[in-house]
Amino acid sequence: MVDKAIPVNQPHNRAWAIRTNRWVYSVSTHWLLGFSLIYGLFVALPFLAPVFMKLGWELPGRAIYMVYSFLCHQLPQRSFFLFGSQFTHPTAEILTVWPSDSIMQLRQFIGTAEMGWKVAWSDRMVSMYTSILLFAWIWYPLRKRLPHLGWQGFVLFLLPMAIDGFSHVISDLAGMGQGFRDSNLWLAALTNNAFAPTFYSGDAWGSFNSIMRLATGILFGAGLIWFCFPYVNEYFSSMKELVQYKFGRAGLHI
Repeated sequence: MVDKAIPVNQPHNRAWAIRTNRWVYSVSTHWLLGFSLIYGLFVALPFLAPVFMKLGWELPGRAIYMVYSFLCHQLPQRSFFLFGSQFTHPTAEILTVWPSDSIMQLRQFIGTAEMGWKVAWSDRMVSMYTSILLFAWIWYPLRKRLPHLGWQGFVLFLLPMAIDGFSHVISDLAGMGQGFRDSNLWLAALTNNAFAPTFYSGDAWGSFNSIMRLATGILFGAGLIWFCFPYVNEYFSSMKELVQYKFGRAGLHI
């Protein structure tokens, strides 16, 4: 165990303990790099799915879609498309090539050669998971200057996404394209139709729904890093100090 003293009179155990503690020290020193590599791959894979489909590598592409379908609804009207005519596609357009009478059936649409291929998770997931990595890189050099975010502040960062996401769930119960978040007539009334009709209706890039999903995902990522990463950094710092103490007591160089 890394929290025990390095054995002195047991050569094999001593060698194993030294290697293990050096590995712990290395991980504790470079934990952000390790996080970036592992989590970065997790974030990048959904973007590789449309790349694979474009290249004709359907097996790995569909495998990514399947794996990430357990993490996201993957509704195509709320997803980004690559290598096609548009970055996003409205529900009506998707239904012309993929007739569906349920959300479960609609989410299976991954694209066509003409429309492009969708990223393996929705626009909200893109903003949420990508922002976690970006804010981790921003937080680290500022970690000694930033005050620690309390749980009340963390809740405030999460609340917008909870409200927006829950309202979409309630809206979708009315059926595809029939919910109050599909038309956003309530918002048009509140703003006296100050914006273009495309801002209120649907999920296209630049619409109210799209902006809210992107913004709330970013807030979630910022809050998660600001609240959680000080604890993560504190843990790895304590592990690093523990290894330094043990090596110093044993008269060894790390």
